[in-house]
Amino acid sequence: MAESNFVDYVKIYCRSGKGGRGSSHFRREKYIPKGGPDGGDGGRGGHVWLRGSRNYWTLLHLKYERHIMAVNGSGGGAKRSTGKDGEDRIIDVPCGTVVYDADTGDFICDVTEDGQMVMLLKGGRGGQGNWHFKTSTNQAPRYSQPGEPAQERTVIMQLKLLADVGLVGFPNAGKSTLLSVLSAAKPKIGNYPFTTLEPNLGIVAYRDNRSFVMADIPGIIEGASEGKGLGLRFLRHIERNSLLLFMIPADSDDIRKEYEILHNELIKYNPDLSDKNRVLAITKSDMLDDELIRAMSEELPEEIPSVFISAVAQTGLAALKDLLWRELNRETFHEVERIVHKNIDVNAFQFDDDFVIPVIEDDDEWDDDDYDEDYEGYDELPEDTRR
Repeated sequence: MAESNFVDYVKIYCRSGKGGRGSSHFRREKYIPKGGPDGGDGGRGGHVWLRGSRNYWTLLHLKYERHIMAVNGSGGGAKRSTGKDGEDRIIDVPCGTVVYDADTGDFICDVTEDGQMVMLLKGGRGGQGNWHFKTSTNQAPRYSQPGEPAQERTVIMQLKLLADVGLVGFPNAGKSTLLSVLSAAKPKIGNYPFTTLEPNLGIVAYRDNRSFVMADIPGIIEGASEGKGLGLRFLRHIERNSLLLFMIPADSDDIRKEYEILHNELIKYNPDLSDKNRVLAITKSDMLDDELIRAMSEELPEEIPSVFISAVAQTGLAALKDLLWRELNRETFHEVERIVHKNIDVNAFQFDDDFVIPVIEDDDEWDDDDYDEDYEGYDELPEDTRR
């Protein structure tokens, strides 16, 4: 079977550039035998940035780029010449990417908007040349500063889909069917549990050329917050949804109990989800008559609005879209950015192969003019600093 192109978590090693070393050069020109120190400063090492991009919807482009390293700064030169700054590395990620430390699982940063720039690692500052250290009592300093070392970090990037409406329900609740009817998305549909193995997004058209984004999340079962079924892998995509649409089939034994199970699993995963607006849709209602619908309506949870729909018979869909649009545009509705990201268990992630961290080598480049062998006192310099 072909491997899916949907990648929602990756592990990468990042390293910023180290600062260039300052120069310990002395001025030597004709008729100026002892011109004094004029060693330039080293260049700054390159930063590592994260940049949100709406052109990506998955982390697939980072799956095989395991090591991302910025360029080191160049060393300073003669005549107070400052070394070249190292080139920055910019990592484009889809909006909704959350970054964690791969060693501790601590939350680092969050990228939610297109074009948003977040500095992941700062490049090392370049060292100062020896001309900075001349004084009235030390007119010929034979030393300079080394550049600051590079910063390195192994991170885990998680994608949490940004959508207006997220579909929540047990397997075979009709989530994929509803998405295929309301939008142009073509999710896999089958009469067996866990047909959907990855989230699907669709744009739902509404009146007056308005629209909203709907996300089909793989089915949740009791114990999902503890790793059962598909486990925690797809629960995180629900965090980013502005509104949760709970879907329960009309032929369920106890609709209220199934709703409470789904709601409790979300709360166990992240208590902040209890504040999200919710809507309940009773699916497969084409098998019900009006009298049975009225009787079942009295047993539904009273704290959330509900609607009876049938994606196959396409009944109740207009009322569902009206209800979703009304809930999305409530005056008090601004919950998408309120999620507090918890630290993660790094052992819960499975990666294809062993992750190798490259060794940092000392690759400072020095000019032959860093030291002047004809300068008086050159022989007094430590051997490891001579050229």
